[in-house]
Amino acid sequence: MNRQFLILERAQHCGRVGVEDLAQVLGVSPHTIRRDINALCEQGKLRRLHGGAEFIEQSANLPYSARSLLNVPAKKKIAAQVARLIPEGATLFFSIGTTPAIVAAALAERSGLTVITGNLNAAMALSDAPEARIILPGGELRLPDRDILGPHVLEVFQRYRADFAVYGVGGIDADGSLLDFNETEVRMRETMRSNARQSILVADVSKFGRHAAAVGGHLRDADHVIIDARPGPRFHPLLDGLENTPTIAEDLT
Repeated sequence: MNRQFLILERAQHCGRVGVEDLAQVLGVSPHTIRRDINALCEQGKLRRLHGGAEFIEQSANLPYSARSLLNVPAKKKIAAQVARLIPEGATLFFSIGTTPAIVAAALAERSGLTVITGNLNAAMALSDAPEARIILPGGELRLPDRDILGPHVLEVFQRYRADFAVYGVGGIDADGSLLDFNETEVRMRETMRSNARQSILVADVSKFGRHAAAVGGHLRDADHVIIDARPGPRFHPLLDGLENTPTIAEDLT
């Protein structure tokens, strides 16, 4: 159920959720929310609290099918802004994740792109782009996310120099550290960034304060930080202190 995915994503971001608040946000009855929370507790994803539930820290991200439905308008705003930066004929790295895939789709009419990625969704989004060249690493396809991780991916990124690296992130900590759900994702992202002439971090506002276990890289490492909206007040000093002032796509539409 998409509603349960939304409840879980909100709990992962906030740490805990309340029945009455969720009922108001999702436009359903408190009874329906309690039923959804009970189901998520039975699956071991939430822990029941008085009046709500708390997120149980896990080593895995939400399922791709759930993430692909979350914050789509925000991700499309980000993608439209990234598209303004990419000229025809550019060579691009794309990381795994839903936002980079949406960025790829926004470039589908751009001509002569060379794309190196382990993100099959991004590759397919650009498969009909005029005169596109798409390079995929070998290895096992991770399902249902439809991406490729592992040493072969790192080797491919090390063998190319891209004009732009477009990468997402699992979460952004209060000190600006970038978080992901396993070390391999971090290594792939950092290799991609270091082998690109310009790096573009794409993150919707829900990633600020979202928890994930593996840490690597920082907001300040990116040449461009493109977000859909300004995050909460506790992140304002962090963003204001960046030399590469973030581009807020919301302000440009």
